Amino acid sequence: MNIQDKEIKKLISKELDRQKFGLEMIPSENYVSESILETMGTVLTNKYSEGYSGKRYYGGNEFIDEIENLAIKRAKKIFDVEHVNVQPYSGSIANFAVLCAICKIGDTIMGQSLPDGGHLTHGWKASMTGKFWNSIQYHVNKDGKIDLNEVKELAEENKPKLIWIGSTAYVYKFPFREFSKIADDIGAFLVADISHISGLVATGVHESPSLYAHIVTSTTHKTLRGPRGAMIMITKKGIKKDLELPKKIDKTIFPGLQGGPHDNTTAAIASALYESLQPEFKVYCEQIVQNSKALVKSLIKNGIKCVGNTSENHMVLIDLTPFGKGKGLFVQDALDEAGITVNKNTIPNESSSAFYPSGIRLGTSTLTTRGMKENEMEYIAKWISEIIKSVIHYELPNNKEERKEVIGNFRKEIKNNQVIKNIRNDVSELCKEFSLYENL
Repeated sequence: MNIQDKEIKKLISKELDRQKFGLEMIPSENYVSESILETMGTVLTNKYSEGYSGKRYYGGNEFIDEIENLAIKRAKKIFDVEHVNVQPYSGSIANFAVLCAICKIGDTIMGQSLPDGGHLTHGWKASMTGKFWNSIQYHVNKDGKIDLNEVKELAEENKPKLIWIGSTAYVYKFPFREFSKIADDIGAFLVADISHISGLVATGVHESPSLYAHIVTSTTHKTLRGPRGAMIMITKKGIKKDLELPKKIDKTIFPGLQGGPHDNTTAAIASALYESLQPEFKVYCEQIVQNSKALVKSLIKNGIKCVGNTSENHMVLIDLTPFGKGKGLFVQDALDEAGITVNKNTIPNESSSAFYPSGIRLGTSTLTTRGMKENEMEYIAKWISEIIKSVIHYELPNNKEERKEVIGNFRKEIKNNQVIKNIRNDVSELCKEFSLYENL
């Protein structure tokens, strides 16, 4: 690395080692290719390109125009959509832009409840999307599946202007067709947020929402394995409903919410889309799902409960309630100490708070990127179960001051936990077998 700032260089090197010798299992994350890393660090960082192709507010954008057009062209082909905006800085901005373009402040919207696996930007009360708009939240049943009867009833009763489908913690395939009928029956816009599954959709491993939704939003990392960016895509159905929809979306992104796009990110999005068109990427996405299924099977075999007892995508949700409520933090920190990075998460019918939830969210995208398959999932499931059982006796006090003390002592104690130490060594050895970023 030709980085002159020694302090930053040292910290980047530490983070590189952490990724190389640990198992990243947060389903929102993935490892981009070295090609995409290099693209992100090019001279494109230097350019400013407010506006859109052929209509920029600065000169010198002829090559930027070509790059952005290439990303749009590829996205249209892959996702079978009519219009694409690749400029959103993030998925949250993309979702906020859709709401601003379609809805007036105070309009009714519907989205999946955050504790039930939904996303903040789908109208949760802590988000501006839940403050600016009248948000109705639907839920999942005890198995973690979206309650379609409730969705239908809420839609008919409240007549929302817009309905979201898509979530951040959902182990099943999304029922796009059923949501389409519900939205059409009341004249609502249906927006599919496929941020988590866009790679699976791109390769046909998950059904596409392009026939059912009016608008599709997505981040470009996660299963698509690109940079941290986002896209807003308008389908044929969306344009049929509102011919002005492309203009409304584009104007909301710029100049409504953003200034100049990050051109290095746009180029990296184009490259990620190129990679997704290669035959090996479909093999990769198929293996993601196979690995998820194998991980669930092995976890259950080792005495760990999983939401739905299955996975139909890249995601696995562990239900810790058989061991007590609010244990997610303990398990997350213990796994982190062992070099297995996950995140604590709420589960269906959560009885604890979002800060101290009763579940763990896992993903297989990164493991699959490294070349791991079903056999490795068995090892990893065994390690996870052993760590869970070694720390599950910790209890979370109701008193805040006591809680702080217990958590502090716990974090000191896990550093000397022999089970965790042994597994940390095993994790490191496994990672050496499946090397990452050999040229860095």
